[in-house]
Amino acid sequence: MDLLDSIGQGLANALTLQNLLFALVGCLIGTALGILPGIGSTAGIAILLPITFTMEPTSAIIMLAAIFYGTSYGGTITSVLLNIPGEGETAITSLDGYQLTKKGRGGAALTIAGVGSFVGGTTATILLIVAAQPLSQLGLLVGPPEFFGLVIVGIALLVGLVGKSIAAGLISAAIGMLIAMVGIDPVQGLPRFTFGSAHLLDGISIVPVLVGVFGLGELLHVSANSITRPKAPKLRELVPTREEWRRSAPAIGRGTIFGSLIGIIPGVTATISSLIAYSSERRMKKHGHELGTGAIEGVAAPETANNAHANAAFVPLFTLGIPASPAIAVLMGAFLQNGITPGPALFQSEPLLVWTVIASLLVGNVLLLVLNVPLVGLWTRLLAIPFPVLCAFILVFIMVGSYAVNRSVTDLIITAVFGVVGLIFRRTGLPVAPLVLTLVLGPLLEQTLRQSLQISNGDFSIFFTRPMALVLIAVAILIVITSAATKRKRPIAEVILPTPTPTSTTQER
Repeated sequence: MDLLDSIGQGLANALTLQNLLFALVGCLIGTALGILPGIGSTAGIAILLPITFTMEPTSAIIMLAAIFYGTSYGGTITSVLLNIPGEGETAITSLDGYQLTKKGRGGAALTIAGVGSFVGGTTATILLIVAAQPLSQLGLLVGPPEFFGLVIVGIALLVGLVGKSIAAGLISAAIGMLIAMVGIDPVQGLPRFTFGSAHLLDGISIVPVLVGVFGLGELLHVSANSITRPKAPKLRELVPTREEWRRSAPAIGRGTIFGSLIGIIPGVTATISSLIAYSSERRMKKHGHELGTGAIEGVAAPETANNAHANAAFVPLFTLGIPASPAIAVLMGAFLQNGITPGPALFQSEPLLVWTVIASLLVGNVLLLVLNVPLVGLWTRLLAIPFPVLCAFILVFIMVGSYAVNRSVTDLIITAVFGVVGLIFRRTGLPVAPLVLTLVLGPLLEQTLRQSLQISNGDFSIFFTRPMALVLIAVAILIVITSAATKRKRPIAEVILPTPTPTSTTQER
């Protein structure tokens, strides 16, 4: 059975009423879960996994997969409109998305995000169809030294995000790294920075930190100052302008490439894809300096990369049997529960199932586009809610989302603490981006460094004798050199997180 016959049969099976219905249900549930910070794809799949045990295997996996990529767009809604990211990748989107909302372009930003997500997800699925087996070989070449090199590239990109204010950027990055190191030492197994608290032995979850710094921090900042809060846009403001489409198209293309290629590497999160896509836009000569102040490229590129990464992450699952993320790992449990083992033999042992699931990714991306883009007007009506009611609404979202991650009161305390930290960052002009990125990349950096040194018995030459690791480290050095040589016209406090100019409130608070 050749490729066209295989995908044709899979598409026909995916478009049956039953499978189409489960794909629709998964997209709706995924979007709803994505709106609530902390209840992301991993938790959603895990919660619903038991009820799929009595379902037909193909339909069950289609629904769970739809939840997986459906949560991405739900997280975008709160990141853009309310500055409440629930995951690392949507935190990057909020840097420009919320600034666009303040300018009355939140609806246009969500439309661009929806279209970019569709393009990125569909392209990555086509990549999965035509090149899964060859590209899966790349994953076999990646070990701890290569992962370390990739993380170093991500850290090097911080230089591009801090501009002239190197000291402020390093302070923010150091805080994020310290937070990431709380918990059990991954090698010695001893607690560190826990201050004797058993609640911190598992480390500090990223979700309470993110919703605290971004969501609660913004809420405190707006409440404590006479600042004009975003208004619900008018109908004509929901449609992107011709200029916004023109500027978004190249960013969507670059985000698709980054997300598709990085997504096939097992163990690399979508945050890295979003970061690299965002940083690449920062280096564009024409509009790169606008990122952080409400540039449409700052939404188009990371959102496209995020969704392209989500669909490309199925490549290592289907071809190598390796889950590329916690959510994919839970999804793999659905395969195993039904007696299906992902891996090289899957295309031979269960060809109809695997091609139906792959075809359902194409169908699901179309469903998300049809469902969410026409509803942009509905989502933006959140901003029309009276300010006191909206504050209470946001505060409930923040606290429920933070608590639901681990069902821990400690996470609520962490959220409150980092809400104050977020307020301090806004008052002092410290950039938030380096904190978020080192918080996400810090554990992977330490883990891959120590694993590499264990493999080489402490010999650092392992990073220079393995070609891929050497190339990645060379790229990181090149990024640092070129970024340091480029003179920024404005400090990062103005670029990444502009301090709003106090104005008289135009809406009743």
